[in-house]
Amino acid sequence: MIEKTRYIPDGKKERKNQPVIHYLEAEYLYFPTTDLRCPAGESCVVDGQYVKVGELIGTRQGGFFEQPIHSTVSGYIVGSEKKVHSSGQTVDCVIVQNDKKYVLYENCVSRTEEEIDALTKEDYIKIIKDSGLSGLGGSGFPTYIKLETKHPIHTVVGNGVECEPHLISDYKLILERANRIVEGLTYAMRATGAKKGIIAVKKKYPELYEVLENARQSFTHFDIEIKRVGNHYPAGWELDTIKSATGIKVPQGKLPAEYGVTVFNVATLYGFYRAVKRRMPITERFFSISGDGIKSPKNFQVRIGTPVRDLIALAGGYTETDKNKVLICGGPMMGNALQSDDIVVTKTATSLIILDEEVIPTEPCIHCASCVYSCPVDLQPVQIMNAYKERDKDAINALGVNKCIECGLCSFTCPSKIHLTETMRQAKRFIKK
Repeated sequence: MIEKTRYIPDGKKERKNQPVIHYLEAEYLYFPTTDLRCPAGESCVVDGQYVKVGELIGTRQGGFFEQPIHSTVSGYIVGSEKKVHSSGQTVDCVIVQNDKKYVLYENCVSRTEEEIDALTKEDYIKIIKDSGLSGLGGSGFPTYIKLETKHPIHTVVGNGVECEPHLISDYKLILERANRIVEGLTYAMRATGAKKGIIAVKKKYPELYEVLENARQSFTHFDIEIKRVGNHYPAGWELDTIKSATGIKVPQGKLPAEYGVTVFNVATLYGFYRAVKRRMPITERFFSISGDGIKSPKNFQVRIGTPVRDLIALAGGYTETDKNKVLICGGPMMGNALQSDDIVVTKTATSLIILDEEVIPTEPCIHCASCVYSCPVDLQPVQIMNAYKERDKDAINALGVNKCIECGLCSFTCPSKIHLTETMRQAKRFIKK
């Protein structure tokens, strides 16, 4: 009997128990001037210029927004170079030679409580925009755009669910920065006018609930709740998290703000704390390297812009087998396959999974419908695949491929090992042409 698949091995036990290596020794840091959301960008510094931690060095430009780029170390500008972005694109990067003194930019001074109490909504929007804060759960969407909504917001949800297997970046952040995450939530509530704040974590991590609940005790003048939600996948999908945390069902295609809710990843809430309290951008991320293709999987805390090859070396390098390596930036379900390890840690990069390649042959579809039963948005992946093979745009549209959240469950559950999720991506790109 075919059953809906909602629980998948999370592979986090080993990652959770490993210590975090705080790596600050990178000789050169690389800062992309473009990314997937911002196809244009430029630096505002010149070769030889000395820059400090938190200083503006460039701007990325999207279709209707822009994002400042800040140095995360102090040192000298030494030109530019192409690197592979975590999305798989090759992009231009500004290079800063690290003097390892970590001198802080003069403007990065803490605000007093009186100054924070006087901030208006417009002030918050400008602060968050100037900090370059974006969706650190992986979306990379500029956070200040969410604050500009005209819809009244009654609840801010902090998403600490992190449902993808192997990823522990948010897990470690909550354990080490719970108080600042909750304080960041209070700033997000003030910025949006929300009266209620909720931070959602998985039920199976009572340690996360405990540290957040303890942190909440310092902010009892705010209506904040720490909520334990389901352990299933994809519990961290925004609409699923909202439903679990608030009971509100937001239909696909609608903005949560239309229902009075806005969602920020817990790392983004930490970014609120940094930007509002300390006038600082996000400078560091937790980043893990795992998989059977690396000798010694490890967890790191590193400056954004750190070359991942440094971290691969610290993890002992690749295992010496005759198998090709498969590189996945992000989680195994929704991450991006890379052709090179010449990447740098960006704000939205949390993990590199290195696997020995196993060639698994694809078999014909046996019409078991496991992909249909498991799809969280009720699609028919095989029907879409067949329409895509026929290049039938009308049929693909009628089957609602744009509802696909690319969670990877259809491929995971397929007994014939058909790459259905990749076909969904291709079909979505095809109908845009």
